[in-house]
Amino acid sequence: MRRELFTADHEAFRQLVREFVAKEVVPHYTEWEHAGRLPRELFGKLGSLGVLGMSIPEEYGGAGLHDYRYNVVLQEEAARALVTLGTVRTQLDVVLPYFLAYADEDQRERWFPGLAAGRLLTAVAMTEPGTGSDLAGIRTTAVRDGDAYVLNGAKTFITGGLLADLVIVVARTSTDPDDRRAGLTLLVVEDGMPGFTRGRVLDKMGIKVQDTVELSFDEVRVPVANRLGEEGAAFGHLGHNLPQERMTVAVGSVAQARAALETTLAYVKERKAFGTPVASFQNMKFELAAVAAEIEAAQTMLDRAVRELVDGELSGADAAKVKLFCTEMQARAVDRCLQLFGGYGYILEYPIARLYADARITRIYAGTSEVMKVIIAKSLGL
Repeated sequence: MRRELFTADHEAFRQLVREFVAKEVVPHYTEWEHAGRLPRELFGKLGSLGVLGMSIPEEYGGAGLHDYRYNVVLQEEAARALVTLGTVRTQLDVVLPYFLAYADEDQRERWFPGLAAGRLLTAVAMTEPGTGSDLAGIRTTAVRDGDAYVLNGAKTFITGGLLADLVIVVARTSTDPDDRRAGLTLLVVEDGMPGFTRGRVLDKMGIKVQDTVELSFDEVRVPVANRLGEEGAAFGHLGHNLPQERMTVAVGSVAQARAALETTLAYVKERKAFGTPVASFQNMKFELAAVAAEIEAAQTMLDRAVRELVDGELSGADAAKVKLFCTEMQARAVDRCLQLFGGYGYILEYPIARLYADARITRIYAGTSEVMKVIIAKSLGL
C-alpha cells in the first residue's frame, strides 16, 4: 500500500536499519533466543549507529530529533526480518521518554551520554505481583530519610530488567487512603545499589529473546537526586507517555501481522498438495485476501495516529482505539496464517510459529484489551 507517513530522511534511515539488522541481528537471533536476552554489545552497536540517541539532545551525544516515525521504522524493519528487538523498543519508546520529560540538568549530564551511546541500559518497574493495569494499587513504598528514599517492595514482568543499569521504579511515597493515585513517585535505582536484587528470569510463552524478570528492593537507599519529576506526581507522569506506549505496541502488531502474511504467501506458493501449489486453492486465496485487507485497514488507522502523535494531537482514547484494533487484528491474522501452514505451522523452526507465540502478549501489556475498551467507553460518555 502507498504510505505518505515518511520522508526521504526516514527512508534513508530505513535502509540503514535494514542493513544493520541483516548483518548484526539475523545471523545471531536464534542464539539470542536460546540465551533469553539481547546481548549488551548490540546496544553499543546501535548507539554507535546513532539509533539510541535519535531523540536525545545533541549536547549529550544525540541527534535531537523528536520524531516518533524513526522508532516506527526500527520496529517495521525488525519485523520484516522476522526478528524482535523488544528490549531496544522498550528503552526507546517506553523508558527514554520519562528521562527526556522529567530529568533535571544534573541527571541529564549524568545519564544522557550513556543512554545515547548504548552504555546505559534501562527498564521501568511498574507491575507488581498483585498489581497489573491498576497502577493506583501499587504497594512498593519509598520513605524519605534525609537526602534519600528508603525503598521496599517487589516488581514483576520487568522487560529488560536483567541487564538494566537504570531502573525507573514507581513507588508510593504517601499513604493517603482517600486518593490511591496520590503519592506515587518515580525513583531511578542504579545497578549495584545495596538491597536491589534481580530475581528469576521468567520463562515466557513468546518473545523469548526479550528478558523479563522479577526485581526486589530491600531497604534500598535511593538518593533524592535520583527522583524523576516531582514527588507524588508519578501517576500524571506515567499517563503522559501512555499514548506513545500503546502506539508502540500497535506498530509492532501491524508490522508482525504483515510479516506473517509475507511468510505465508511465500510458503503457499511453494508448498504443493495433490500435485499443485496450495496457493491455487480458493480457500487459500480467500483467507489471505481477507488478512491483507485487515492489515491495510489497520495500517491506515495506525499511520494516521502516528502522525497525530508526532504533531502532539493524539488523545489517550484514540491511542486506546488503535491499540485495541491493531492487536486484535494481529491475533486474527497470525492465527489464520498459521492455519495455512498445516502441521508445519506448529513447528518452532518455522517463523510463523514464533510470530503466533509472540503475538499473544500484545493484547495484554501496555493495558489489556479490556482496559482499552473501558477507556474508549469513557470517551463515549458511558
